[in-house]
Amino acid sequence: MDYDILIIGAGVVGLSISEGCSKDKKSVLVVEKNESYGMETSSRSSEVIHAGVYYPENSLKARLCIRGNELMYEIAKKFSIPFKNCGKLIVATEKDEENKLEGIMQNSLKIGAKGLRIVDRDEIKKLEPKVFATSAVYFPTSGIVDSHSLMKHFFLKAKDKGVDFLFKGEVILIERKNGFYEVGIKEENGEISRVSAKIVINCAGLNSGRIAQMAGFDVDKLHYRIFYRKGVYFRVQHNLGEMPQILIYPVPKEDATVGIHTVPELSGGLRLGPYDIWADEIEYSVNPNLTDIFYDSAKKFLPVLKKDDLTPDMAGFQAKRYGPNEKSRDFVIKEESDNDFPNFINLIGIESPGLTASPAIGEMVVEIVNLL
Repeated sequence: MDYDILIIGAGVVGLSISEGCSKDKKSVLVVEKNESYGMETSSRSSEVIHAGVYYPENSLKARLCIRGNELMYEIAKKFSIPFKNCGKLIVATEKDEENKLEGIMQNSLKIGAKGLRIVDRDEIKKLEPKVFATSAVYFPTSGIVDSHSLMKHFFLKAKDKGVDFLFKGEVILIERKNGFYEVGIKEENGEISRVSAKIVINCAGLNSGRIAQMAGFDVDKLHYRIFYRKGVYFRVQHNLGEMPQILIYPVPKEDATVGIHTVPELSGGLRLGPYDIWADEIEYSVNPNLTDIFYDSAKKFLPVLKKDDLTPDMAGFQAKRYGPNEKSRDFVIKEESDNDFPNFINLIGIESPGLTASPAIGEMVVEIVNLL
C-alpha cells in the first residue's frame, strides 16, 4: 500500500481535508487534474462568509455553515488571511417582500445564525445610505474572505506536514482490492500510474459524481449524479464611492436561488451576481446581453446604479445533486460501508456554502477518518 489516504480533488474542501488529515502522521496523497489547486469552483465564487440563512434545520449545509463561519474568522485572524466582517442585509423593497423577512429570520435563528435582527428603513440608511429598502434582515456575522489566500494557507500547511500533491493527474480507474483501493492516474505525459491507498476521499467537486460512478456507485439511485449550475457575475466599474460596502441581497424568489446581490471585494471593487443558469457543460463565457437583467435586478435596491456602470466579469459553476425543477438536496459527506465500499468517503454536491463550510468539512472528515 502506497498511502494511508488518497484525496481526489484539490479545491478548498480537499485542501482543508488534506491539512486536517496530515496532523495524525498519516501518509496522504492529493490528486488534482488541473495544474494547481482551486482552479474551478473554489476560485470562481463570491467569496462570501455566509451566516446561515436558507438551509433546512439540522442539514449538513446548516450545521457546517454555522461551524465554518466561526472557524473561518478564527483561521483568518490567526494566520493573517485577508477578510472583512462587513455584514449582510437581505432587503425588502415592497410589501410582499417585507412579509417574508420574519420567516427568513426565524429559519436562520433555528439553524444557529447569531446576532441577526430585522432593521427598519432608518437603520438601513445608517448602515448603507445609498441602499433603498423598506426593511431588512441584518446578519452581522456575514463577511468576505480572500479564498486564494485561504487555499494557499491550507496547501502550505499540508505540504509542511508531509502531504504529497500530484497536479495534472486525472483519476481514470478505481478498484477495490484486498482491503485497499487501487487508483489509476493518467499523468501529464500520458503515462498511467497506479497508486494504492487504504482510504479514498472523493472531493472532486464538479467531477465528484463521475468519480463516484467510476468507483462503482449507482449515482442515480443514490442521487450522486451532478448537475451544473453556472453563476454569472458583472462588475460595477464606475461610481464605486457611491456603492455599498456591505453585502446587499434581495429577498429570494421561488426558484431556489438567492438572487443577484452585491459582492464587495477586499480590493475595493464591486461585483453583482450571480445570475444562475443550468448548463450541460462547463464553459466560462459571460454573455454581455445579460446587462439589462443585472441592471433591473440591482436597481430595485441600488438606485445610484447606472446601466453603463456594468460590464461582464466572470462565471463559475456549482455542483448540484439536483437538476432543474427538482428540490434542493443536502451535501453528501459519508463513509460508504453501507453501500459496500468500506473506507471510501464521498463528498458529493458540495455547493454553496462550501467555501464557508470548508474548515468545518475538513474537521468532520478527519473525525470520520479517525474512526476507520
